Amino acid sequence: MAITIAALKEAPAEHRVSLVPSVVKRLVKQGCHVLIEKGAGAAANFADQQYEEAGAKVVDRDAALTQANLVTVVNRPDDGTLDQLKAGQVILGLLSLAVDHDVAKQLAEKQVTALSFELLPRTVSRAQSMDALSSQSSVAGYKAALVAADHFMRYFPMMITAAGTAKPAKVLVLGTGVAGLQAIGTAKRLGAIVSGYDVRPASRGEVESLGAKFLTSSVSAAGKGGYARQLTKEEQQQQQDELAGFIADSDIVITTARVPGKKPPMLVTAKSVEEAKPGSIFIDIAASDLGGNVAGSKPGEVVETANGAKIVGADNLPSDLATSSSEMYSKNVQAVIKALLNKEGNIEIDTTDDVMSELVATYQGEVISGRLRSQMGLPEIKQEEKEPAADDQQQAQK
Repeated sequence: MAITIAALKEAPAEHRVSLVPSVVKRLVKQGCHVLIEKGAGAAANFADQQYEEAGAKVVDRDAALTQANLVTVVNRPDDGTLDQLKAGQVILGLLSLAVDHDVAKQLAEKQVTALSFELLPRTVSRAQSMDALSSQSSVAGYKAALVAADHFMRYFPMMITAAGTAKPAKVLVLGTGVAGLQAIGTAKRLGAIVSGYDVRPASRGEVESLGAKFLTSSVSAAGKGGYARQLTKEEQQQQQDELAGFIADSDIVITTARVPGKKPPMLVTAKSVEEAKPGSIFIDIAASDLGGNVAGSKPGEVVETANGAKIVGADNLPSDLATSSSEMYSKNVQAVIKALLNKEGNIEIDTTDDVMSELVATYQGEVISGRLRSQMGLPEIKQEEKEPAADDQQQAQK
């Protein structure tokens, strides 16, 4: 029996869509039925007609939620939409369950299977095609450099003109993961003098390969899952002290240190902001309701300081490049769907799989993601308890 996949329209402030027409076409070719909520792709320049031409059916939200076996979203939908989900349905997206444990409990109680991208084990090689955090971080890093250039009141490159020579901008990127490296590469292409700082010594080669200078940290904090580990209070203070001089010498600082489900580390202190040169720009990709990397940053806002600096709370840059980011995100969704479907084209959750055991947050009335259970203070599930019963494999199709 072919499954039905539905993509919902996001909240007004979010321009991305979880499925694009090109991916819909592939899913339909594989035998899936695809429903698209009316207007879901409009903000990303994908018209309803394009979806229909790809083989999807355009419907209202109630029809999408009623008929779908698998619901795809970018961000977690509102409570009203979650309440409409029924037992056996699957929802896939950036659900932020590592931040809001109560929602995870509610979905488990409703017998809804929830797959939350931030829980994906990023170090498993075959999970790379599913890695929505990386694909969207790449967009964010690229856009961060462009936003910085837009706010900066001077040239990025050195310009030699008849009226004189303009010095190149000095850009400092804090955190050299996917977003940081993309920001470094983009700032270099714009002609700036770029430096990258990270507490992971292994980042040196990647930074220098882009033509940037790697600023050595006296704090080594390489962690698991592609992230830096959380620093102790003493290490954080040491990091802030050494960063102060680097920041004071920079025109633009782009911060990218996000830790899913946790408060971002404070990299740029209030003192560093106060001592910044007039006209300095701080782009805080980690800005969120949990905090940010820059003191005083506010998500979605531009804060102007008394000394003439600007702090940009760049909390959702991928939404500003909605077409490209949606295309990338949709391919991540497609990769997960491919992994979920068995030979008969039905959804089959293998909770013993090293990827699904983490990506799948809730299943059959229980929180099963090892990382999420650890964060919630729940005991580890023994391997034999994860084995699904034979007659449970088709639950999502009912």
